[in-house]
Amino acid sequence: MGIVVVEVCDSNLMNTIDIEQIIESEYPEVAVLINDCLNFCGMCRLKPYVMVNGKRVHGKTPEETLEKIRKAIEEELAFYK
Repeated sequence: MGIVVVEVCDSNLMNTIDIEQIIESEYPEVAVLINDCLNFCGMCRLKPYVMVNGKRVHGKTPEETLEKIRKAIEEELAFYK
């Protein structure tokens, strides 16, 4: 398991891109977990989002959210450098 965990709801728009492969190939120290539900159903219907180490990261599109995920990961990893 990685030192940064990205959790994705299986029903969320973030699954329209292969987020697991993209993030884990760019950041070997990150684990992407695809869950059945993250209990944010209202948000899940409205916009793409994930949880990065327990913090919500969201955007208007999956691509915008992916960029915000990368930024959040970099901030988390800065503690270990």
